Amino acid sequence: MLYYFWADKSMPFHAILIVCSFVCAFAGFKIFAKMLPRDHGREFAVNGELSQGKPRGAGIIMISVFTLCAALFTRMSAESAINLALIYAAMMTGFLDDAAKIPWGELKKGLLDLVISAGMAVNFVAVNSTEVGFFGTSFVIPKPVYVILATGLIWMSINVVNCSDGVDGLCASLSMASIFMFGYMYSSLGSEPAMVMLAVLAAYLWFNCSPSLMLMGDAGSRALGVFIALQAMHSGRPFMFIPFVLVMILDGGLGLVKLSVRRLLHSTTFMDGIRTPLHDHARKLKGWSDTQVVIRFTLIQLVIAFTAYWFVSSFWTRI
Repeated sequence: MLYYFWADKSMPFHAILIVCSFVCAFAGFKIFAKMLPRDHGREFAVNGELSQGKPRGAGIIMISVFTLCAALFTRMSAESAINLALIYAAMMTGFLDDAAKIPWGELKKGLLDLVISAGMAVNFVAVNSTEVGFFGTSFVIPKPVYVILATGLIWMSINVVNCSDGVDGLCASLSMASIFMFGYMYSSLGSEPAMVMLAVLAAYLWFNCSPSLMLMGDAGSRALGVFIALQAMHSGRPFMFIPFVLVMILDGGLGLVKLSVRRLLHSTTFMDGIRTPLHDHARKLKGWSDTQVVIRFTLIQLVIAFTAYWFVSSFWTRI
C-alpha cells in the first residue's frame, strides 16, 4: 500500500491523499456519469419532477473511488478490509435499487441493511473494545449487547442519511459536517479514511450543488450511513452520534416515526401539520429555496455539533 511509503511524512502524505481522492472522484464523475441510470422523478417530493432524467446512482462512482483510495492510502488490516467490503456492499444494494425499473420494497431493503449492519457490528466487536465513554465516565457493554445496539445504530444511520437525500447538495453537506466532527475531533478511527471520504464528497458536491447534474441515490446515501455510524463506534463515544447527526436524524427520522405510528395506530392525523422529510416542510410550507435549505440545515448541524462537543468535553480530560 502507498500509505507505508508516506506514513513518516504526514503533511505531504495527507495533501497527496486529499488531492488524489478529489481528482480521482472528479474524473470518475466526469467520465462515467453518462453510464448511470436515469432518475424517474419523485412523485410526492417537492420539486421531485426536476430530478427526472438526471443520472442517478452516482454513489457507485463515489464509493468505488473511496474504496480504492482508502485501500491504497490508508492503514489496512483485516478489520478495515472487511469494513470496506461492507461499505461497498451497502453501496451495491443501493445501486441495484437505483437501477431497478421497479423500486425495491421496504422489507427487502430493510433486511439487506440489517444484514450489513449486523456484519459491521460483529466485525467491530471481534477486534475492538466495547468500552463506551459517556460524559465523565465510561463503562463496558457486554459484547452480545453491544452487537445488538451497534446493529441498531448502523441500521438507523443508513436510513436517516438516506432520507436526507432529497435536496440538491443536502445529504453530502450534512454528511461532510458529521464526518468532519468525528474524523477531526475523534481521530481514534484514523484521520485518513475521513479525509478520503471528505475529498470524494467535495468532488461530488461540485456536480450536485443546486441545480444538480447528478444524484448519489441510495448507492451513496446508504454507504454514507454505514461510514458515519462506524466513525461513531470507533470514536469510543457512540452517544455523540446523536448531536453530530441530529439534523439528519430529525430530517429523516421524523418521517419514519410518522409512518410507523400511522401504520401501527391506523391513524391519518398523527403529525399532520409536519411535512416529512423536514427539508420538504421547509421548502413547501416555509418557502425556503434548495440553497437556503442546504446552507441553513448545515449551519444548524455545525452549531449543534460544536456546542455538544465543547459542552461534553468539559467532562473529559481528553476528548
